[in-house]
Amino acid sequence: MQQLLTTKMRVPPAHPALVPRPRLAALLRQGLAGPVTLLVAPAGFGKTTLLASSLTHMQGEERTDHTPSSAFSLQPSAFAWLSLEPADNESSRFWHYLLMALELARPGSAAPALALVQGPPPPPAEALLGALLNSLAELPAPLVLVLDDYHVIENPAIHQGMVFLLEHQPPNLRLVLASRSQPPLPLARLRARGQLLEVDADALRFQSTETAAFLQGRMGLNLPPAVVAALEGRTEGWAAGLQLAALSLRGRTDAEAFVTAFTGSNRYILDYLVDEVLALQPEETQQFLLATSILARLCGPLCAALLAKETTEADAHAAQQMLTHLERSNLFLVPLDGDGQWYRYHQLFAEALQARLRQTQLALLPQLHGRAARWFLAQEAWGESVQHAQASGDVALLAEVLEDASGPLLMGGQAHQL
Repeated sequence: MQQLLTTKMRVPPAHPALVPRPRLAALLRQGLAGPVTLLVAPAGFGKTTLLASSLTHMQGEERTDHTPSSAFSLQPSAFAWLSLEPADNESSRFWHYLLMALELARPGSAAPALALVQGPPPPPAEALLGALLNSLAELPAPLVLVLDDYHVIENPAIHQGMVFLLEHQPPNLRLVLASRSQPPLPLARLRARGQLLEVDADALRFQSTETAAFLQGRMGLNLPPAVVAALEGRTEGWAAGLQLAALSLRGRTDAEAFVTAFTGSNRYILDYLVDEVLALQPEETQQFLLATSILARLCGPLCAALLAKETTEADAHAAQQMLTHLERSNLFLVPLDGDGQWYRYHQLFAEALQARLRQTQLALLPQLHGRAARWFLAQEAWGESVQHAQASGDVALLAEVLEDASGPLLMGGQAHQL
């Protein structure tokens, strides 16, 4: 029988100087009144911190307040937590951990299913889940199951088991998933039924008052309001970005100048994004991200033009699919329209990718800018064509672009660029 780590099944402790975020805590309470709550956002947006602090606070309230609530009533031990990791892609290990997490939260809730999983041979997932769902349906009060870092799960068999669990979910089971990407579960069906509450990156971004409280209360920095606002703008409310910037600010007397110059090439930001985001992607995705990081806006045909000297419609379609995949995977990609055609990268992510590109493939930069210049020129996007032609360092290309772009730029009142 495999040895289970109990630390994976404990709610992470909250930082003593944690910034209260009542609007998000209220949102989670609303979600826990229904079957499924899903938190999806890129790395470092505070999903785990929010869940851990909110559940701990709710649990403390339940210990001191025994008044039943019509919307949501829990016993103090009714929070089951499981922190997932890549090794949990093995089916028997995943289900054993999930069952034990439930059993630790509410003794007896998973006992029949645990008896099956602990005896040879391993039972089929449906038999295991059938036993679990039957025992959960008998519980007198709701039970919350939190699966943190669900994005590491790639085993289709596990996803199929989770679909079975969702399709037969008893009314007293609340499921909470935290993930960097949209999980392959029947989310559209849950949305249509009004059974899903979603918390995305936009909701998790730090607002002005939260940014100020975080920098002063958590990081011990006393900054002027203008510097706080500038830092919020540079990080776009990204919690990890704020923390890494604050670490860089400690001991500095030139806070305003630092924030003005703060980019994704800052060593803390670069190390975090390379280690936590870029290095975890397949080689093809890494090359796509690095090559397209020079663009202020992205679409499939443009990205395809940067990746190869000659492109076809199939290449453009594949690049657009990659952008769709990156958006669903929450890789710091921001939509610029409602049609899923144009995007941009989070500014710090783009700057970190550019810094990494300069470190590893400096000779490729002129080629990428040259390809971008020719693509924009063909689309009669004169300003962007000129910018990339200049960045390419190719004087002949710049002359070619200016020959076509000068008239339209002058007529458009952009003589300063010329």
